[in-house]
Amino acid sequence: MKILNLNLTLIAIFCYASLTSHSYAQQGTVTINQDKNIDVLLNLKKEINKTDTDYYKIQIYSGSHRSEAEDTQSKFNSTFSQWDSKILYEYPNFKIWTGSFITRLEADRAFRDIKTKFPNALILKPKKSNKK
Repeated sequence: MKILNLNLTLIAIFCYASLTSHSYAQQGTVTINQDKNIDVLLNLKKEINKTDTDYYKIQIYSGSHRSEAEDTQSKFNSTFSQWDSKILYEYPNFKIWTGSFITRLEADRAFRDIKTKFPNALILKPKKSNKK
């Protein structure tokens, strides 16, 4: 019985070795067809990401009323014309952010002036995102 099992094992090994030695792997080439403008767009995105660093911002308003946000933005723009402001909506609040200060020192200097007219203002450093 042991000899039979040994013979069957040897035959199985021989068959396996002979079958695998004659098999061939598939070979081929892959061709990617893409629009040439994709490379231009990717390079543009890389440049934007280099310049779009995490700037300090000053938030001058946060609330759930759009009309109040627009009034606050109008008041801010007439008082502080040297900085642009924009309204952002992050459910459920409207926020008004101003400035793109590279250093905290620059943000602190502007904050000192802004805080006199907008006492609820605060400095923040939002994480980089793709939203504009």
